[in-house]
Amino acid sequence: MWNSIVRMILRRRITILVVISLLTVFMGFMATKVKMQYESASVLPEKDSTNRVYQKFVRQFGQDGTIMFIGIVDDQLFRLSHFNAYYQLTDSLKKIPGVAEALCINRLVSLVKNDSLKKFEFVPISPREPKNQHTLDSIKSVINSLPFYDELVYNKATSAYLMGLTLDKKTIQSKDRVRLIGDIKAMVDRFSERSKIEVHYSGLPYIRTLTAKKLEGELKLFVVLALLVSAFFLYLFFRSAKAVVFPMLIVIVSVIWALGMMAIFGYKITMLTSIIPPLVIVIAVENCIFILNKYHYEYSHHHNQAKSLSRVIQRIGVANLLTNAATAAGFAAFTITNNKLLVEFGLIAAINIMVIYALSITLVPIFFSYLPPPKSKYTKHIEESLAKSLIDKAVYWVGHYRNAIYIVMGVCIVVGIVGASRLKTRGTIVDDISTRDPIYKDMIFFEKHFKGIMPLEITVDTKKKKGVMNLATLRRIDRLQDSLKTYKELSKPLSLVEVIKTAKQAFYGGDPQYFSLPDGNELTFMADYIPTFKSAKRSILNNFLDSNYQVTRISVQMANVGTNKIDSIQKSLRPKIDSIFNPAKYTVTLTGTSVVFLKGTNFLIRNLWESIALAVVIIALLLAFLFTSWRMILISLIPNLIPQLMTAALMGFAGIPIKPSTILIFSIALGISVDNSIQFLSRYRLQLKHTGHDIPVSVFSALRETGYSMIYSSTVLFFGFGIFILSTFGGTQALGFLMPFTLLIAGLLNMFVLPSMLLTLDKWSTTKAFEKPLVDIYEDRTDVDQDDEDFHEKEKNEN
Repeated sequence: MWNSIVRMILRRRITILVVISLLTVFMGFMATKVKMQYESASVLPEKDSTNRVYQKFVRQFGQDGTIMFIGIVDDQLFRLSHFNAYYQLTDSLKKIPGVAEALCINRLVSLVKNDSLKKFEFVPISPREPKNQHTLDSIKSVINSLPFYDELVYNKATSAYLMGLTLDKKTIQSKDRVRLIGDIKAMVDRFSERSKIEVHYSGLPYIRTLTAKKLEGELKLFVVLALLVSAFFLYLFFRSAKAVVFPMLIVIVSVIWALGMMAIFGYKITMLTSIIPPLVIVIAVENCIFILNKYHYEYSHHHNQAKSLSRVIQRIGVANLLTNAATAAGFAAFTITNNKLLVEFGLIAAINIMVIYALSITLVPIFFSYLPPPKSKYTKHIEESLAKSLIDKAVYWVGHYRNAIYIVMGVCIVVGIVGASRLKTRGTIVDDISTRDPIYKDMIFFEKHFKGIMPLEITVDTKKKKGVMNLATLRRIDRLQDSLKTYKELSKPLSLVEVIKTAKQAFYGGDPQYFSLPDGNELTFMADYIPTFKSAKRSILNNFLDSNYQVTRISVQMANVGTNKIDSIQKSLRPKIDSIFNPAKYTVTLTGTSVVFLKGTNFLIRNLWESIALAVVIIALLLAFLFTSWRMILISLIPNLIPQLMTAALMGFAGIPIKPSTILIFSIALGISVDNSIQFLSRYRLQLKHTGHDIPVSVFSALRETGYSMIYSSTVLFFGFGIFILSTFGGTQALGFLMPFTLLIAGLLNMFVLPSMLLTLDKWSTTKAFEKPLVDIYEDRTDVDQDDEDFHEKEKNEN
């Protein structure tokens, strides 16, 4: 079969180049249609109970997480000039398309009893800019008499003031949200500059928009860095401009295909898919290195270009197919997670890894078939280089100090177990944002003054119409709110109870001492004043009630605490809730973005562990297909699983928690690191045939031949993934820190431990099953010479 493939590639070079060029143009056109994802993706499956409860909440009360918060500290705000400047800012913000409503200190309303109409009316406290300080003092007095707003829009103790901008849902789920957030921020920044008041921003729409913008910038940065790193090492290894230009051309084509593939599948650029282009660059360069190194190695032995190119395709073709399949398996394992983001990432990455294989095994031989054979100075890296020195040392250590190698391996395992035992699971809603980022610092401001901005919702279903307006129900809600106030991570609760307390205060002429729940008689008198639920327009009542007055909500803002703390709060709240609300009569549910995040994180971590197990199984099956010996499969997995343990240990010692953005590293690293084992063991098996089953000679010959590719590819992968450490996102930084570490350890173990184990377990490991595989990667072909002649004839005809 591979002879046919060789003939097709080398005889139909122009046809293949034209087809690939046309497909690349098409993929480039599709790549222009790729868009950034601005809306938050659902982490949980649609049928998940937590997700269904949250979606029901959204249908009843609207989307949470649509508010952008703006905070300031100004102990002079109630000076006329300061207040009016803030007033003008609010008015200007309200006029920005996409801003639905604004709640702040100068747009508050007071509930007033209208005895003539027998209803409560909402009257603006400051309907216009005050003209003098006396008027402003009166406004301040009214605001201070309304406990409802304390700790909600202002903090008396710290002179902090909060503005909440409710943003249009459709706008914040489209590209127009960048314009909206930009307009808001530009206007507020001008206010800050004029007033000399520091302004802080937060809220999920703001955080997600800035995150998307940073993501877009980092995508471009990492593509450029990956190209530069790859080009640098290609030139360093091969000392030839040709060995840089043509592989880089293949790399660029691969990136275009990856982005085009995303558009074809209808996927958008997310936190995960944004790393695919630089990932494609690194893996494409790794493939090119294996092929170029084999090409130079063959040519340095017999100085026949046609035979060298033929053998590159024949002998590297199946090996690279299986190594890329193993790498793709590490990514494809994410498709079982049932998480939209991970499925998209895993699918696109896996497909494009196989595309990279097809492009590299086709285009590298075609490009170099048109070029003159490599000069001796370009192949001397095989005989004279730092890589050769390292390989010689590896051969020496494997030959003379295997016991020392095993001792070091044993120490690694012990350290790995100890470190892994310290691993902890933790994640936060804005987990990937650096603590040095202004977004994170602003979030701390809101936690300090208003206890956070992350939505937590509690719904109370009374199971009967108008059950919420029952005084006993209202008192139970009030008791639950008192319990919520004992949690320092939670803000002041906001519910129908607070509205009714305010209504009672208004019923008694606005006296603050009457800010409390009414008794039965008071509630009866007040009932006539409370407006009915007739309008479909969002109002103060249907913000907290469904249309049947059966279900109500309690809204709380939460600090950006970790999943463990959210879980602890949930568990401690449940018995308190059940003691207040009889589960037989009431259904009380915790929901909101915070709860969905907790369930989603636990769901992802569980599924990611399963995906790692699946990756191990798939890779083991690939090895079984290749080597057909369970003993050799076991030996080949050892130097690739120990690095996983060492990475877990590093995370444990460094305090890096297990979370979705770090756990996915394990299956990716396993898929990539096993490539070296496949290349080495395949070459080892061929050497057994050539040496008459001389195991030591075969081991050292295989190590000397594949060692160059191991070193070169590991170096490119180390620095290629290392660029991600420059990211401002924690998950991407972890990829840039942990992946190079894992691949470095795997590279060393494959160079030292794997050959050592083959020598120590020589007769036990090297069985007849291993020597007679289903697929022989490096089998010599009897018709290579004929192919060479055909290729030379083709060259003459084309010239």
